[in-house]
Amino acid sequence: MNTVVDTARKQKDEYAGDADRPLGSYLGTMAVYAVTTGAMALLAWRRRGRTPPVGLGDLALMTITTHKLSRLIAKDPVTSPLRAPFTRYSGTSGPAELAEEARGHGVRHAVGELITCPFCTGQWVATAYAAGLVFAPDATRLAGATMTAVAGSDWLQLAYARLQQSAEG
Repeated sequence: MNTVVDTARKQKDEYAGDADRPLGSYLGTMAVYAVTTGAMALLAWRRRGRTPPVGLGDLALMTITTHKLSRLIAKDPVTSPLRAPFTRYSGTSGPAELAEEARGHGVRHAVGELITCPFCTGQWVATAYAAGLVFAPDATRLAGATMTAVAGSDWLQLAYARLQQSAEG
């Protein structure tokens, strides 16, 4: 067993160099995702015998919902109290969005990176949405439609502000 641990430590050191890269915590995060996803798939299969097909309408809702909810989780000022234990505020990064940096070491740092990255969070959101389609499709579609409307509203707000700026010169 020591040989495996020593080899893992050596690989981490060779990979990270002087940087603080919490590879073990990343492995833990991936394991949580894999176990959760596997458990959901097993429950879905045992409950229904198969997973339901995802049509183009559901895929569109899922895509826009995943985009909006991922940005809400990772960037929105109102969700910053949820990120605060894992991040440090570093400014703004766009209209109504914050820039934050992961802080700490190990699990804390890995979680901080995960929840400040909308691309990383998107994987978890899309998986939760897919599970919602299996276990509570009507509620999931309603939540998806709501987030899609909010995303559409965001784009309209940005377009309006751009038009207003160009009208003012």
